[in-house]
Amino acid sequence: MSDLIDDPREGANEPEFTVSEISSAVKRTIEGTFDHVRIRGEVGRVVHARSGHLYFDIKDDRSVLGCTAWKGQVAKLTVMPEEGMEIIATGRLTTFPGQSKYQMNVQDVAVAGEGALMAMLEKRKKKLKAEGIFDPERKQNIPFLPEVIGVVTSPTGAVIRDILHRLRDRFPRKVLIWPVAVQGERCAPEVTRAIDGFNAFTPGGALPRPDLIIVARGGGSIEDLWGFNEEIVARAAAGSAIPLISAVGHETDTTLIDFASDYRAPTPTAAAERAVPVRAELLARLEETEGRRISAMRAALNHRGEKLRDLSRALPRREALLAHSQQRLDLASARLPNALMARINLGRTGLSQASGALRPSLLSRSLEASSERVKDRAVRLAPALERKCTTAAIDLQNLSKRFDATRVDAQIELRRQKLSDVLHRFKQAAHAQQDQQTRKLDALDRLRLTLGYKATLDRGYAVVRSADGDVLTTQKAAKSHVALDIEFADGTLNIGTGRPAKPAKTATVKTDPKDQGSLF
Repeated sequence: MSDLIDDPREGANEPEFTVSEISSAVKRTIEGTFDHVRIRGEVGRVVHARSGHLYFDIKDDRSVLGCTAWKGQVAKLTVMPEEGMEIIATGRLTTFPGQSKYQMNVQDVAVAGEGALMAMLEKRKKKLKAEGIFDPERKQNIPFLPEVIGVVTSPTGAVIRDILHRLRDRFPRKVLIWPVAVQGERCAPEVTRAIDGFNAFTPGGALPRPDLIIVARGGGSIEDLWGFNEEIVARAAAGSAIPLISAVGHETDTTLIDFASDYRAPTPTAAAERAVPVRAELLARLEETEGRRISAMRAALNHRGEKLRDLSRALPRREALLAHSQQRLDLASARLPNALMARINLGRTGLSQASGALRPSLLSRSLEASSERVKDRAVRLAPALERKCTTAAIDLQNLSKRFDATRVDAQIELRRQKLSDVLHRFKQAAHAQQDQQTRKLDALDRLRLTLGYKATLDRGYAVVRSADGDVLTTQKAAKSHVALDIEFADGTLNIGTGRPAKPAKTATVKTDPKDQGSLF
């Protein structure tokens, strides 16, 4: 007992702590002392976790500090840390008891200086260029006169007023404005959503789909324009199915969207000038073109008129073309009465000869001989039919043994189909031949009407006949008759008596088929 009192161990009366108690004390000390700090350094290792958290290191030439940014904090970062970037991180120091180390919980990241921004911009530019985002082959042609123009810009700045004023002066068009923040942390996501939103419009929908997009902003520092250097904005501009004009900053300002867009305008006003032509100039060009077109048409019509008049002089006269046919018609009409009388006499003679050979006695003898032959045939018909039926029955029985009913049905069906095809072709051929004959008959009828004297009456001529219906062709013949019938196109006029006009004598003319190819 004395040993315990006389020999105490050094420090045996100090309190004992657990690991968790020490870790909690250290955590309170560090977080209470460094609850808000800004640290400058170069970004080292960067890890994006599947959970959405971000882990990276900040280092200098002697030390390394681990940093964390939780999922909600990552979405609010204006600058995403990249390896090799010099940044200024704002946050607070904390500890991680599981590994007995301290780290920084980052709430904001800023690039340290303009030189670092330019270095990061050049790095992004090389990356996107290697992917082909800036290739000229991907750029689309700007439409000559878009119906609807979509403008992505701030609705309260001077940029939108300049664009609208310039469009109104040059060529008024429909304008859809998508308001966005043009600087700050909301700039890049809002511009990206605006470009994708215009592309998502349905053609012919409630809101018309723009034919052209203008992304515009006024001038500013590189920090102010940094939202248009973000990778998501450049990719959205390059992937736009609608042609896109970038007009960000002044003429000397260059951002990544300028390389990814289809056309880069030095200023927002220049973008409006590129979007539409000058209406007054188009009207002047249109009037000039219309005047040239009318002059060319007049010259062409005059030239063709002169050529037509020259050709018409070489054509024969109408009377010369019809004289030969009229002469043949006159000759045929003169021969027609004699030909008709000769044909009647020939028929009468043939009838007389045929009737002279017919006697009742000859007919009686012929009938008796025919009756005898019929009786003889009737006597022999029954035995012959019986023999024929027996032979046919035997032949049919022999044939039926050789034929298969299914094969016969198939052959019958095949023959029926062939017969149907032949009948179909025959009907088509018959209809075609009938149509051809109908057209030919119509043509012959039109030719008959053209060559007949009725057509001549329609042109103002008249036919003078005597009271007996004879055609009078001379003045002397007309004077020898007291009453005359004059036939016009619309009727007959009687001169000299009040009697009704006799029907005009008509004639049917048969012409040589080699000459006319038809019968009248």
